[in-house]
Amino acid sequence: MPDRHELIIEPAQLLRGSSAVLFDCRFSLVDPAAGRAQYEAGHVPGAHYLHLENDLSAPAGRHGGRHPLPDAASFVATLARFGVDRDTEVIAYDASRFAFAARLWWLMRSLGYQPPRLLNGGLPAFIEAGGQLETAVPEASPCAVPEAGAYRGVCDIDGLRQAQSAGAVLVDSREAARYQGIEEPIDPVAGHIPGALNHPWQGVSAADGSLLNLDAQRAHWGDTLAADELVVYCGSGVTACVNLFSLALLGRGDATLYAGSWSDWCSWL
Repeated sequence: MPDRHELIIEPAQLLRGSSAVLFDCRFSLVDPAAGRAQYEAGHVPGAHYLHLENDLSAPAGRHGGRHPLPDAASFVATLARFGVDRDTEVIAYDASRFAFAARLWWLMRSLGYQPPRLLNGGLPAFIEAGGQLETAVPEASPCAVPEAGAYRGVCDIDGLRQAQSAGAVLVDSREAARYQGIEEPIDPVAGHIPGALNHPWQGVSAADGSLLNLDAQRAHWGDTLAADELVVYCGSGVTACVNLFSLALLGRGDATLYAGSWSDWCSWL
């Protein structure tokens, strides 16, 4: 089981100084321009901005979900533009209970990078701890672009069906109302993939955005944690990464992301 401090950094630690490359991943699904506007209004000193749709996703098509994984070669080139190679220390944050910073964590880990540490509690916790924001955009120091390789620990809809046929447990990370089909504010079809269990991604953190302790993480998963094989999805493959982050904390870094998630699944109906 990895040490919590390998995956999380506390605001007080960050305030003491760090040589890591910092990324601000704030984003709003209802207003895609809001995250960058918030960044420009004030961010952790030295932080660069990564946009969910422009940097951490590929353009959406008919299938593949609303936020397909970015082309691996393009993504590693983006990281290199900010001086990030496979061994660079990175810290990422958002203001949405890890919803978008965890996407960066998963992408980098999947491609064999040193995974970034996520700022516990995000930007609000940094401010609460006495952190001062700046508006200046830092100058990047690019590095050589490494070989991209291929994403690991991911499946498409065919891989999902094969995994389920082999007995994998499927986890739906969306809110209970969306899982149950009571409401669906984003995708054209309500409901969930047959056989999926519901473990909402918000169960990983407290209301203030801070990560719950390991006992609470285990309680979030219950018996599901013991499944031989886990495949995790959400609406579009973004907030599922929060659950995958939780699983990694608990020693289940072997769980698979169904990248297209519900938005891909329902596109085939």
